[in-house]
Amino acid sequence: MNHRHLLANEIDLLLDGDVGFGVAPLRAHVAACDRCEAVLESARAVVEALDHLPHFDPSPLFADRVMARTQIFQPWHVAALDTVRSALPSSGAARVIVGAGAATMGIILTTLTVFLITRLDALLFLGQLVLQRGRDVLLAGLDTLVGTLLGDAAVSALRASGGTGIALAIIAVVASGALAAGGLRAAVSTSRRNR
Repeated sequence: MNHRHLLANEIDLLLDGDVGFGVAPLRAHVAACDRCEAVLESARAVVEALDHLPHFDPSPLFADRVMARTQIFQPWHVAALDTVRSALPSSGAARVIVGAGAATMGIILTTLTVFLITRLDALLFLGQLVLQRGRDVLLAGLDTLVGTLLGDAAVSALRASGGTGIALAIIAVVASGALAAGGLRAAVSTSRRNR
């Protein structure tokens, strides 16, 4: 008699009713071993109880609810292609028109890029012109703001001092605002403590 008891997978073979090579010695062992027979009978009881449980079907919307909560990673190139596909019209004639428009825009942008690269000096001049105009608009707005808040004497003093004066004026405004905010906070906290 073999003193080794059956393993779980051997019990499973007997529960499943397998008839392959090596099952006969397992049956013979169960017939001779009370402990293995008890384990097999309790496993049969569990299987029978599971077979008698009612079968539950998930609701028809179960998959939709699960997928709505599931985060799916989508690579950027797939998302870009999906976006382009959703923007394209579905009819063939409209797709031809959109394709022709895209090709025309591509040709125009390529021609403009080649022209600007060959005329780099013109591009630099245009960039400097835009920066100068932006600076002039910014300074005019600053002059108007300072003139409104502090008067014309402050505007002429800032013009005379140049960029350094403007920077110092901005620092002074920011510092005075911070001091005012700190003083206001101190006054509020003092009044709260005195309540």
